[in-house]
Amino acid sequence: MASHKTSEEMIRFFFDEALQAVDPYRAVSRYCRQVRSLFENEGLQRLCFVSLGKAAALMAKGLLDGVGDISTEGIVITKYGHVGPCFFPDTVNVFESGHPLPDENGMRAAEQVFNLLNAADDRTLAVFLISGGGSSLLSCPCEGITLAEKQRVTELLLRAGADIYELNTVRKHISAVKGGRLAEIACPARIVSLILSDVIGDPLDVIASGPVSPDSSTFSDALHVICKYGLAESMPPNVMKLLFSGAGGDIPETPKAGDPIFDRVENIVIGNNTAALEAAKKAAEQSGYAASIIATSLTGEASHAGQKLAKTALDRLKAMEHGEKVCLVAGGETTVTVTGNGTGGRNTELALAFGMAVHDVAGITFLSAGTDGTDGPTDAAGAVVTGRTGSEARIRGLDPHIFLARNDSYAFFKAINGLLITGPTGTNVMDVQLILLEK
Repeated sequence: MASHKTSEEMIRFFFDEALQAVDPYRAVSRYCRQVRSLFENEGLQRLCFVSLGKAAALMAKGLLDGVGDISTEGIVITKYGHVGPCFFPDTVNVFESGHPLPDENGMRAAEQVFNLLNAADDRTLAVFLISGGGSSLLSCPCEGITLAEKQRVTELLLRAGADIYELNTVRKHISAVKGGRLAEIACPARIVSLILSDVIGDPLDVIASGPVSPDSSTFSDALHVICKYGLAESMPPNVMKLLFSGAGGDIPETPKAGDPIFDRVENIVIGNNTAALEAAKKAAEQSGYAASIIATSLTGEASHAGQKLAKTALDRLKAMEHGEKVCLVAGGETTVTVTGNGTGGRNTELALAFGMAVHDVAGITFLSAGTDGTDGPTDAAGAVVTGRTGSEARIRGLDPHIFLARNDSYAFFKAINGLLITGPTGTNVMDVQLILLEK
């Protein structure tokens, strides 16, 4: 990159390089020869696939282009507006559905998935292309639970600040398709799942709620999550009744490790947040920055994480030599406990807290963004902050403390033109934070 680029342009370039490293089409394409060999070497006769999550369209396109002339039928389930330029043959049904709250389209998709997998036998290769967001997008509540009740459960947990582990622990136990249930339905088919991870540590049973993975959580764990956040009285009675029945052994648990239904299942993680962070670091180094990854598991309250990152940035800037350029890279997924009535997501809230801590300090540029291009219920991926952010806010008569208190970070950054808007990126590997320092 040329030296005349501004710090805002540089930081956006590094973020784009991170996205390119976890491109779903290319990630799936790298494994298509392995899929084709398995199909031929094991004498299988039918190939079907289910692609679910925010990266579902590009993952499905990568598979279809990569397996060549093998006749393939499948289902794609993704978020509204995330199909993009992908076109599919008549043998592929495409559904767009709700996220983060499930909707009727997700239930229609589940019906089609049941039909596809129920037809599988031991000569079938069922390929699952799994990415984050699948927990909401493919929706089929357990018998006795309505869609409205499941929506209520999701909404309550999100507003309480439950992390993805906790959220999916509950969702798996009120669902007929999560927590290994799709492997159960597809059995005795040969199963391969290619997974783009949006969870720290890449736990197979948490990513998209582990539809073809053994579930390590229990009904009792789900009840513990609800009690932890004091939500027992707010939960739909039917949901609590189901969970208590499961914890008491009256309802079968989700499939666990050692269950024969997983004997012919192979799960492969093909991309994750670490790959994105490494790509951003490499791009920064090639552009003349001293780059390092300072966190790969950023969690907790977004505002607290922003303050911690700001302190790290200020300490490092103070110790730098004149003329030195540094890039600090971090990733993970924070949460927001919603107490106000504003609009925003975890990345804009994190960026606002960071900006408040570094106001009027020259030489700092910060980006926090979701790799899927969406930050919470907004159309922004996140936000970009500089040392000038505070003065720009004052010029407009904006008090960042008020915006943070009412969880209104989106409105704050919109007012000062600090939002990062990418549109749907086609991928999904949690969040990326970048700090550029110039002394």
